[in-house]
Amino acid sequence: MSLSRKDVLHVAALARLRVTDAEQEALARELGSILSYAEQLKTLTLAADLAGVEATSRMGESSMVTRPDEPGESLLPEVAVANAPDAEEHQFRVPAVLEG
Repeated sequence: MSLSRKDVLHVAALARLRVTDAEQEALARELGSILSYAEQLKTLTLAADLAGVEATSRMGESSMVTRPDEPGESLLPEVAVANAPDAEEHQFRVPAVLEG
């Protein structure tokens, strides 16, 4: 599958990435091959591949690995919001959802 430069720039914007012209060409090829592989996966017929296999609701009683839920070190506020698209005074800023 072939992707246009516009498609690559759109995906990069969604991922909040800056890409150079050289990277755009490489990303177009890589994303194209990923999408081609996804198309191949759509053609699989799982019903025929799984004929005769009984359905199970769970793998077993001991398949869940658990650990004690204990508090640990907290992140510093400036570290927590370091990659946030919008922050103010070490808090996340989000669009208003309710009007009132």
